[in-house]
Amino acid sequence: MKTAGKGLESPVEVLPTIGAKRARALADADIHTLENLFYYFPRRYLDRTTTTPIRELQVHQEATVVGRIIQAGVQTGKKNRFVLVLSDESSLLTCIWFSHLRYRQQQFTVGEWLAVSGKVTRYKNLQMIHPEFDVLGDDKEGDGFNTGKIIPVYASTELLSKFGFDSRGFRRIINRLIELFSDMIKETLPEPVRHHYNLLPLPEALRAIHFPADFKELQRARERLKFDELFFLELMPALRRKNLVVTSGNVLQKVGGRVIALYKALPFELTEAQKRVTREIREDLKSGHGMNRLLQGDVGSGKTIVALFGLLIAVENGYQAALMAPTEILAEQHYLTLHEMLDKLGVCPVLLIGGQPNKQREIILQQIADGTAHIIVGTHALIQEGVAFKRLGLVIIDEQHRFGVMQRARLAEKGMNPHILVMTATPIPRSLTLTLYGDLDVSILDELPRGRKPVITAKRSEKDRKKVYTFVRDQVATGAQAYVVFPLVEESEKIDVKAAVESYEIMRDSFFKEFRVGLLHGRLKSEDKESVMAEFKAGDLDVLVSTTVIEVGVDVPNATIMIIEHAERFGLSQLHQLRGRVGRGEKQSYCILIGYGPLSREARERLNVLKATTDGFKIAQKDLELRGPGDYFGTRQSGLPDLRLADVVRDFDLLQNARKAAFGLIDEDPTLEEPSNAGTRSYFLRHYRRNFKLSWIS
Repeated sequence: MKTAGKGLESPVEVLPTIGAKRARALADADIHTLENLFYYFPRRYLDRTTTTPIRELQVHQEATVVGRIIQAGVQTGKKNRFVLVLSDESSLLTCIWFSHLRYRQQQFTVGEWLAVSGKVTRYKNLQMIHPEFDVLGDDKEGDGFNTGKIIPVYASTELLSKFGFDSRGFRRIINRLIELFSDMIKETLPEPVRHHYNLLPLPEALRAIHFPADFKELQRARERLKFDELFFLELMPALRRKNLVVTSGNVLQKVGGRVIALYKALPFELTEAQKRVTREIREDLKSGHGMNRLLQGDVGSGKTIVALFGLLIAVENGYQAALMAPTEILAEQHYLTLHEMLDKLGVCPVLLIGGQPNKQREIILQQIADGTAHIIVGTHALIQEGVAFKRLGLVIIDEQHRFGVMQRARLAEKGMNPHILVMTATPIPRSLTLTLYGDLDVSILDELPRGRKPVITAKRSEKDRKKVYTFVRDQVATGAQAYVVFPLVEESEKIDVKAAVESYEIMRDSFFKEFRVGLLHGRLKSEDKESVMAEFKAGDLDVLVSTTVIEVGVDVPNATIMIIEHAERFGLSQLHQLRGRVGRGEKQSYCILIGYGPLSREARERLNVLKATTDGFKIAQKDLELRGPGDYFGTRQSGLPDLRLADVVRDFDLLQNARKAAFGLIDEDPTLEEPSNAGTRSYFLRHYRRNFKLSWIS
């Protein structure tokens, strides 16, 4: 029973025994087509080739046993329990569960075959307590799935099980799928790629991932399917780089006297890394091709001054330049820095953010439209309707991962093929750089300015809080300034965490009553936030109580102490960014992480990593390992599709091979029009066209 035309895109209803109701149950698991079912991979495998007969079990042994259920039911006593007895004709094994007793009664049927795995103990008889299990069904059916083989175990839900799609049901239906429709599977990789990397043909790999003959074949199947995922992931940046980088009309050849004057007036010497990256940007701007570059730099590495040279070069060549930041505080910080450094050179930037008075906003919009505003700093307000640039030649996006893909694209569209520089103070592991930003040239500021001392980081518990604040008082008394950061703005009934507003009042009236204490959070009006930051930067405040609005961009060299309350509630990357607000001068700085309550294993690991190193790239790599690529600062919004099997951290070598193959293919066939690449083109358009459209600018 096959359908013509659609192939694997045919609905699952074409499979025998799947009607409309069962199809709706599968749709709940996002299984709509035959192809979806082929790619519904097992979550684990049961090795029936190495099961242990019950009579050979040893106490304390970890083992897998397969037997027929001969007794099952709830036993009452001091503690009620569900007891199940298995027989494999060699002996008997008792399995015991102390929870969900009523549900257990529905799970097992006397006469069925069951595989159990766990630690063997003895109480009168051999037993396992709370073993893992898989219901295998009745071998009398002769399906051959349950004897002497590697058995796939599939994820299921209560709804799926209700319609017969437990693990056993999936084994049967996928076996039928392979029998009837495996000839519909079309190869997705070009033959030279498959041959070069010695990969299984796709039909063979999809059969083996479900029903492998042995673990060697299973490993080869997984390698082939992982390669597929990573290959098509890398095909997106390969296509963007080859087909969507247009020749720019903006040849920014002139350096100009103001650029030279700025360089000579700097009160510090640029690091070698800053000089190198500035040269790389300079070469891009004068090349005649649009710059598409990612600038990575750890906290305090001096990205702003590098960006400033780019902005000024654009102005010297008669163009406007835009700098977009994710928060008003960061935008205001950039604006004040640029204003201070460029005022003497006759270049005055303008600031465009939300909440400005209408009259002021109208004046700024007019300056942008008529070209009298040369450098425009702002938030997402820059991409709103009514903002029209006269001659936008350079776009710089700071903390770019905070913006959605379309937001970044809209700003670029306001110019005529402007050069694009995206910056981040959150170091990105190389595996994510290849996947998310594989079409960009990458510059790295891997050197801190001279005279900087590593921040001393300490981990303390709630009971040490008074000692911590005594230390802060002593430091502030000598002229230092301190940040105290809290996770929330106000108390939550659901989350037991200190609130910044309430704690500010306590600190102002008790801990630091002899000092000047300020409060900063995201709900303050723009002018109030600007005022508080200006006071702190000028030294008119000794202690700044804040939420994470100070996470990036805030630069106060005299601030040498960072206290992070409820540090266990912050992510590793966020903790590193907060710590980066201190250590920006020549004085020794300190970061104290205060944890509350029993910490989870992962929270302890995060805090220990931060205590052990100040290297942002090492921290970023560990953060990626802990959180996984899907959650790493919201990469889902950046165009990274879900990966079923591959892991960009563990499979980095495979990722590099897939990238090499994808970029090589696009170099040879930029539009995938060659007949030999028809399978690749078809699969890409079917599964990745949407991601590709949304993420051509990274």
